[in-house]
Amino acid sequence: MKVVLQRVKNAYVEVDGNKISEIDNGLLLLWGIEQGDSDADSEVLINKILNFRIFSDENLKMNKSIIDIGGEILLVSQFTLAGNFLKGNRPSFINAKDPKIAEEMLEEIYQKLSEKVTIKLGSFGSMMQVGLINDGPSTFVLSSKDGKINS
Repeated sequence: MKVVLQRVKNAYVEVDGNKISEIDNGLLLLWGIEQGDSDADSEVLINKILNFRIFSDENLKMNKSIIDIGGEILLVSQFTLAGNFLKGNRPSFINAKDPKIAEEMLEEIYQKLSEKVTIKLGSFGSMMQVGLINDGPSTFVLSSKDGKINS
């Protein structure tokens, strides 16, 4: 399971030219689910993300979490994170989780995150345009396998 986490001042998702979700001051999560990923992988990532101290305190040190600042999360499914591009010049997405199962897992992730923070969603399976103002810029890549953080 892979997540690209971006600290943002603003982020939004558009589908067919219509803005469907928008947040201010928080995190944009591009979430990729791969074959073999489990609920244990999402649990460990959810815990890390909610407690990840990447927001500035009064001394401008990264010392506060999304919960501490009362920030929002925009969660966007990103199957291309499962892309394999070692062979040839076109990525293969054979490692991506079956879309029906991935959508169910993403809904569970959404529910668990929503217990702690305000969260908005992209549109699973849609052609989305994602816009953001990256704060910092601060971008992190997190991954988990077998219920353990890899990075």
